[in-house]
Amino acid sequence: MKIYKAKDYNDLSRKAANIISAQVIMKPECVLGLATGSSPIGTYKQLIEWYEKGDLDFSQVKSVNLDEYKGLTRDNDQSYYYFMYNNLFKDINIDMANTNVPDGTEPDSEKECARYEAVVESMGGVDLQLLGLGHNGHIGFNEPADEFPKATHCVDLAPSTIEANKRFFASIDDVPKQAYTMGIGTIMNAKKILLIVSGEDKAQILYDVVHGPITPQVPASILQLHKDVVIVADEAALSKF
Repeated sequence: MKIYKAKDYNDLSRKAANIISAQVIMKPECVLGLATGSSPIGTYKQLIEWYEKGDLDFSQVKSVNLDEYKGLTRDNDQSYYYFMYNNLFKDINIDMANTNVPDGTEPDSEKECARYEAVVESMGGVDLQLLGLGHNGHIGFNEPADEFPKATHCVDLAPSTIEANKRFFASIDDVPKQAYTMGIGTIMNAKKILLIVSGEDKAQILYDVVHGPITPQVPASILQLHKDVVIVADEAALSKF
């Protein structure tokens, strides 16, 4: 694991965007694995800025997103499709036909997970997978569990995740209780992984991910076994190192 220390969130966002930019420039038809949440927003803003300056061209890029809430339509402002469209896709020249997010409106979990897994495989895998880190060590929606889930699956969200998400909904009853997510095996198949971590509240879990035992109770700890992982974290998130 290579760890790059950033001064603050803005510096982290620039450094992460640099790594993604290099991937797009080196392989214009690359497959990017994308993440949602608060961590990558600054990274996406930086990519948009460089695109607007003419430094980046996304016209041949394909993308696959990590996850989507089960039960939310694409136009729901809390769906991850909506997030990606409004935080990145609408402001760059990516072909929307080349973007992929699990279909939250498909009620048949087995059918949707098999379909999405096939989509990822059909692209020849992911060149660069962007990840954030949950407070409990989750990546995608792979929550702490007794084993590492291999393929795309439907997950029951942990109470802590539902609690963390309730600020985005009118009431806790509106928060989706399930999500479709790439499995740990799918994530680990990516050629390169970029993990971005910000804030003192993530300092202990980041330390556990890098220095603790590899355990499905800390899903991101599996990244210790990947051959090419870059972690970009700010000083606050690295305060236990």
